[in-house]
Amino acid sequence: ASGTNAEMPARARREEEVRMFEGLSVAMVTPFRSGAIDWDATERLVEHMITGGVQGLVVSGSTGEAATCTVEERRELWKFVRERARGRVWVVAGTGTNSTADSIALTRMAEELGMDGAMVVTPFYNKPTPKGQAAHFAAVARSTKLPIILYNVPGRTGTNTTPDVLAMVQDV
Repeated sequence: ASGTNAEMPARARREEEVRMFEGLSVAMVTPFRSGAIDWDATERLVEHMITGGVQGLVVSGSTGEAATCTVEERRELWKFVRERARGRVWVVAGTGTNSTADSIALTRMAEELGMDGAMVVTPFYNKPTPKGQAAHFAAVARSTKLPIILYNVPGRTGTNTTPDVLAMVQDV
């Protein structure tokens, strides 16, 4: 088949995307020094994880201080990590927030920067219903060509994303 990814049936695209994210991934912390991102430490961390055998890096997830980084810090961090990874591993940006509009904007930014995917957390604080979660995830997914990883972390979000929610958005 010589078609593009967009021409593939949805199931084939999902299977290809699942293969893309196979293997061990690590949620990166974001090193800081004196209130700013420590770029030298970030570079050492990327190299340490890649030489340690990971297949993927997740940047700006809840472990990576996403909630406290500015949009510009995220932009610089995602670009920096992607450039340092040099295609040796896949790099996913944590783009989820409790705001659908902000999550869409961050996901589009990740796409513009050439990230391999976006990780979208269940909206925190708002505690949306299952239908609300599905609407949020679907809106973000429809806003981008990037594959999306849905991130369920009930201890941080105050709510749980159940398999029923995943079923509602699996074909988006």
